[in-house]
Amino acid sequence: MTEPWTQIPHVAVVGGGLAGLAAGSALADSGFRVTLFERRAYLGGRASSYQHPATGEVVDNCQHVLLGCCTNLIEFYRRVGVEDKIRWYDRLTFLEPGGRASVIGPSSLPAPLHTAPAFLRARCLSLTDKLSIAAAMAALAPAMPRDTGESFLKWLHRHGQTDRAIGRFWKPVLVSALNEDIDRVSVPYAAQVMRESFLKSAEAGLMGVPTVPLTELYGTAGDHICSRGGEVRFRSSVESFRAEFAAVKLAVSGREASFDFVVLAVPFDVLARLLPQTTAAEPLRQALDGFETSPITGIHLWFDRQITGLEHAVLLDRTIQWMFHKSMLLDSRAPRNGSYMELVVSSSKLLVEKSRQEIVDLALNELREFLPEAHQAKLVKSAVIKEIHATYSPKPGVDVFRPQPETVWPRVFLAGDWTATGWPATMEGAVRSGYLAAQCVARVAGLQDAAFLVPDLPPTGFMRLFG
Repeated sequence: MTEPWTQIPHVAVVGGGLAGLAAGSALADSGFRVTLFERRAYLGGRASSYQHPATGEVVDNCQHVLLGCCTNLIEFYRRVGVEDKIRWYDRLTFLEPGGRASVIGPSSLPAPLHTAPAFLRARCLSLTDKLSIAAAMAALAPAMPRDTGESFLKWLHRHGQTDRAIGRFWKPVLVSALNEDIDRVSVPYAAQVMRESFLKSAEAGLMGVPTVPLTELYGTAGDHICSRGGEVRFRSSVESFRAEFAAVKLAVSGREASFDFVVLAVPFDVLARLLPQTTAAEPLRQALDGFETSPITGIHLWFDRQITGLEHAVLLDRTIQWMFHKSMLLDSRAPRNGSYMELVVSSSKLLVEKSRQEIVDLALNELREFLPEAHQAKLVKSAVIKEIHATYSPKPGVDVFRPQPETVWPRVFLAGDWTATGWPATMEGAVRSGYLAAQCVARVAGLQDAAFLVPDLPPTGFMRLFG
């Protein structure tokens, strides 16, 4: 790409989460000089890992998965060279207390019927449950519904869903995907998850799981930026910014630095603290006040023996929602004589005030209900990680608060999964926000044709009738 400038623009990216890494990598690839500031000693933001001090083990702060429909996240993995660190699955196992399994996966039928045979065989739901779910799916297939202020739980009741269909299908899928209780989720975001996961195509519903610790996965993005003339500064806290006509000044760890452009890729509560105390900042400040957060809790358990051959499963009717057999999922960590399990509770409001031991005891008791072999296994060590403000809450009406990447300051842009991406708080949404902010920077700098977003997966089968 021919550069229209005589001096390479210097872009500061504030925040080393996925949004910042996506923006920085795209801009570095386009010839910009990028300096990325991260207040911690590692990259990845909420998708990171570290050595847990009590156990000595490297743990992810929370298990992260992606779907085949996450086209920009997958493109980001290709960009930074870690696409081969994702293991893909086309089937989900739903476990009931007692251990009975129902497996949902694709068939040769065209979308949206590709999962119908497995769905009909699922023993965790009755025929009445399945018919009610099928009717609701038929209502979601033709088009995305609008946000009328109704919660998705009310929508489900309006569409005749049984209690078991809600508890064993809609709730496990949506609470895990959106990190919020379904009585607080907007209808469009719930519909988006279901359309992409179950209706659009078999490829869109594939589930990907990283096979390396998250910081190892995303640390490569920092190397990518540095290899293109950029810089990553760890333990660097940006305290404020000052926008001028020809530059943006950042206060970084007590010193001031000047940049041509700035991408603020930080959580919305951090951004609120960075905003200048001016009338120009008030509309954005008021929008940020409209966000609420929801927590996630990860429970890490190490056993003295292998307790299951399953690599992952959805757990029904209990507090724990997902099980990931990390000793089977992580490369170079094949199970020997033990099992390392990570259990996930999304929207874990009821666990926030509980102690570590209370949570471990709860998780261990529930896990033994699903996996009988866990009764004989000895728990060697454990860890609990609470992300109190893990994601913003996708409540009805939240889109009015989500800002565009452009700001009132022509050289300052926003990125983060909470910005106006059209996606909920996911890794895909974070990468999209970073690419959108990078496009804005590039176009203001003179690269009018700059485009980093990649298209969504096209619908297949009968779903093509709906566009």
